Amino acid sequence: MRRTLPIAALAVACSIGTAATAHADVRLTPFAGVTFGDDAPASKFNTGLGISFMGRVAGFEVDFGYTPDFYDEKTDFELVGDGNITTLFGNVVIGASSGRVQPYGVFGVGLIRSRVGDAEDLFDDVTTNDFGISAGGGVNFMMSDRVGIRGDIRYFRALHDDEPADNDFDLAVGSFGFWRATGGVTFRF
Repeated sequence: MRRTLPIAALAVACSIGTAATAHADVRLTPFAGVTFGDDAPASKFNTGLGISFMGRVAGFEVDFGYTPDFYDEKTDFELVGDGNITTLFGNVVIGASSGRVQPYGVFGVGLIRSRVGDAEDLFDDVTTNDFGISAGGGVNFMMSDRVGIRGDIRYFRALHDDEPADNDFDLAVGSFGFWRATGGVTFRF
């Protein structure tokens, strides 16, 4: 059951995204914001890019986010710390695609890549790649037919294999999670 949930979610996302592209508009949204809450030691600057393919009420989105100093390891002499988080998610989008105000919800699966570096070089850099899930929502305020402003909030949670020694791929909800709030400019094609 644990293995089928992420696979089923990905299959639904792909089928909705494929069906929606027959009558889809493409939206490109560079964004910036903050990560906070749960396992985030402090509110940290985040940036990224989302590209979505929207039908009338459903679509598919690819979301890339990067937080350069997620683990708050920066010293006074460093511009950017060694600990960062990178996310790459495929999301199902459900919401309005017409009108000036377009609310939406998202649910997705993807990759959460964590990199932790030790400032004192006591340990080597530790990098982990975890599957994850995300859920959230937001609203697009379309200023014209082609340009709008997007506000978005999402929750990210890592998944892990309870028994990595066995040959089964059993995913369970992990203990690592955080929130991300962003704003961006949406370009509609």
